[in-house]
Amino acid sequence: MIKTLLVLLSLTFSSLASTDVKESVVKIYTVSKIPSYTTPWNSSISRSHGSGSIIAGNRILTNAHVVANETFIEVKRHGDTKKYEAEVEFIAHQADLAILKLKDESFFEGTTALELDGLPKFEEDIAVYGFPVGGDSLSVSRGIVSRIEHKRYAHSGEIFLAIQVDAAVNPGSSGGPAISNGKIVGVVMQQLTRSQSIGYLVPVEIVRHFLNDIKDGKYDGFAHLGISTQTMENEALRDVYHMDKNQTGVLIIDISSKSNAYKKLQEHDILLSIDGHIINNDGTVDFIKNKFTAYKYYIDQKQIGESVELDILRKGKKMAMHVVINTVANDNLLVNTITHDATPKYLVYGGYVFSPLSRNLLVNNRSTLLRLREAAGEWATEKREEAVILLKVLASSANRGDHNYSLWMVDKVDGKNFKNFAEFIQIIRNFRGKHLIIENESGVKIAIDRDKARELEQVILNRYDIKNSIRW
Repeated sequence: MIKTLLVLLSLTFSSLASTDVKESVVKIYTVSKIPSYTTPWNSSISRSHGSGSIIAGNRILTNAHVVANETFIEVKRHGDTKKYEAEVEFIAHQADLAILKLKDESFFEGTTALELDGLPKFEEDIAVYGFPVGGDSLSVSRGIVSRIEHKRYAHSGEIFLAIQVDAAVNPGSSGGPAISNGKIVGVVMQQLTRSQSIGYLVPVEIVRHFLNDIKDGKYDGFAHLGISTQTMENEALRDVYHMDKNQTGVLIIDISSKSNAYKKLQEHDILLSIDGHIINNDGTVDFIKNKFTAYKYYIDQKQIGESVELDILRKGKKMAMHVVINTVANDNLLVNTITHDATPKYLVYGGYVFSPLSRNLLVNNRSTLLRLREAAGEWATEKREEAVILLKVLASSANRGDHNYSLWMVDKVDGKNFKNFAEFIQIIRNFRGKHLIIENESGVKIAIDRDKARELEQVILNRYDIKNSIRW
C-alpha cells in the first residue's frame, strides 16, 4: 500500500492572468521561532516565504502556516523590490488562515482589493497565483476543480471543507489566491504527497466564516458540537435502534461533557438531520445538488453562540431540539489540536522532564505510543482537562535506574489525581515528604528523592544547558 501525506505548500495554477489580480498578490517573508516538543527548552530559527492577496480594509489574506510562530514578517508587491514590515492581525490556525496588516499603509497605494466569490463548480478552470520556489517573480498556472469535500487540514489536524485541484504543485505559493471570474474562490493550502498533481484550497466559505468571526475584533473559532458518531449502514444495527427503512442517520456513541450537546443529547440517540438537512447512513449530507460531504458541514457554518436544530431518534421516538454551540475542538479534547504560536510547557524535577501531552509530539513521533494516542481521542472533563507525561529523563545520580523512561503517561502524583499541568506542578511544589511518587494507571511507580532533586537541580540544568527548570 502506498502511504500518502498532506503537506503544507505553495501551489500554482492558472487561467488567463489579469493585470489587476497580479497587482493584488503579494510575497510574504517570515522569520519564525520553531519550538521543539521533544526538548521543550529549545527552539530553532526558520526563514520561509509564502503568498497572500490584498482584500478589503487594507488587509492581506494568507495561510496561518505561512506566518505561524513568526518573529518578523515582511511583504512585497508583484513588480516591486521594496519590502514592507507587516504583523499578524488575526489568525485561525484551525482553518489555516491569517490576516496581516501593514505598519506603513502606503503599501496599498495603487492596488485593488480582491473580492470573494462562492464555491467554484466541478471541472471549473481556476487561476492560482503565487510565488513558488525557483524564482522571485509571480507565477500563474491553471488548475481544474476535481473535488469539494471534507479533508484534514495538515496545519491543525482538524477536518474542514476543502477544494481539490488537479494541477502541478510547487512549494512556496501557500496562501496565494485561487481566482475565477476575477474573484477569490479559495486560498492555496496543501498538497497530497506521492500523488500526481493533487492539491487543496481553503474554500471561500471557510474564509468568509473567519472574516465574519473577527468583525467584533476577536477570533472565537470554528464551532465543535462535541459528539462522536458511528455510521448506520449495517441493517442489523439499524434494527437494534428501531430505524424504519425510510430513516437515515448516525449513532451518537459519545458526548463531551464540556459542550452544550451534553445537556440535550444522549448516547444511543440517532442523529437524523441538522437544520433540516437529512444525514445519510454513511454520515454525509447533500450540500450541493447530488454532491455529498461530512455532516459537520452544517456545524462549520455556525459561529460560536449560535444554535443548531437537530432531529434525533431516541428509543424509536423522533424528537427535535435546539443546541447552542458553545465550544471549539480544543474546549472538548483532552489533547489539543496541533499547537502554534505557543511555547511548550515543561517541568524539570530531579532530571525527570514532565510536560502536557501534545498532538505536536504525537504527530512527529513514529513509535506506537498506544496509551498516548488513545488519550488523544478522549474528551476533556471537569476533573481532567489536560494529560501529563514524563517526557524523558535527563541522566544523573538523582534518577539512576529510570534513564529509559520516556513518553510515559502520568496519572497520579503523591497519590493524587490532577486536573491539568498547572495543578500537577502545584502538587509537586506543595510536597514536603521524603519521596515523591509518580504513578500511572497500571500502578507502575517512580520515586523521586525530594532532597536529592533539589540539591542537584542546578547541576542538571547546567549540564543540559537548560536556563529554567519550569515553563508553564
